[in-house]
Amino acid sequence: MKALLSLTAGLALLAAIPQVTHAQIATPAASPKSTIQQRVGLTDITITYSRPSAKGRTIFGDSTTKAVVAYGKRWRTGANSTTTIKFSDDVTVEGKKVPAGEYGLYTVPGQATWSVVLSKNTKQGADVAGFKAADNVASFTVKPYKTTTKVETFTINFSDLTPATASVDMLWETTGAKFKVTSEVDTKVMAQIDEKVVKNATPTANDLAAAAVYYHDNNKDLKQALTWIQKANEKDPKFWNVHTEAKIRMKMKDYKGATAAAEQSKKLALASTPPNTDYAKMNEDLMAEAKKPAAK
Repeated sequence: MKALLSLTAGLALLAAIPQVTHAQIATPAASPKSTIQQRVGLTDITITYSRPSAKGRTIFGDSTTKAVVAYGKRWRTGANSTTTIKFSDDVTVEGKKVPAGEYGLYTVPGQATWSVVLSKNTKQGADVAGFKAADNVASFTVKPYKTTTKVETFTINFSDLTPATASVDMLWETTGAKFKVTSEVDTKVMAQIDEKVVKNATPTANDLAAAAVYYHDNNKDLKQALTWIQKANEKDPKFWNVHTEAKIRMKMKDYKGATAAAEQSKKLALASTPPNTDYAKMNEDLMAEAKKPAAK
């Protein structure tokens, strides 16, 4: 009995002693990790990289400058782990076809040109000497440029956005370099239009309007676009869809029809709750444009 009481007391004493943990002390990373994402057309592009700072150092230069990134030497395009770029669909990068997937982004900076490589190897890290050309998926050259302001921390972002393209812009200190990514949009959108509008006996007003807008914006068959938007507006005309009809008619040089549609759209916009003065102004501008050819 005494032995049992002693054991119980001993266990209670152990439970009261603070437990020693060995968790690593968390400190801020010198080159913090960042992930950016951009939808280009119908494709998602994701870039993950680490961001070193200049800290008074010379960033790009030849062997005599003690630069952080030497000209003519392969660079992981950031710090720590390999910088990666991921495409959700097949894309074209600077004219090179690149399948959907994730790739290592490597560069060879130079004073006049940069070489850029997308590699199947996403685990190379700092071991750029072990780089294998056989892993290349695409390689190309771009021209660097001088930035208007100093970029202290290495930055990758997206610029020059259009409905189907974007530039991946790499910036550090006073140097920038960028490459163009093109997403295949038309084939995908036309396939949807074919399925949801052309081959569908009862397309929705939203699908009809979307198809009409796409045809207008991409200079396709305007007569077909007009037919679709008129069908969309038959039962329940929305001011934004009627404005689309006005734009289509304007591009077809049907100035009288464009003016009539713009007047209807403006009336509907001002009658909405709350009144949409932005669309009212857009319709007024369109009507003013429609008057110019008639005045000649």
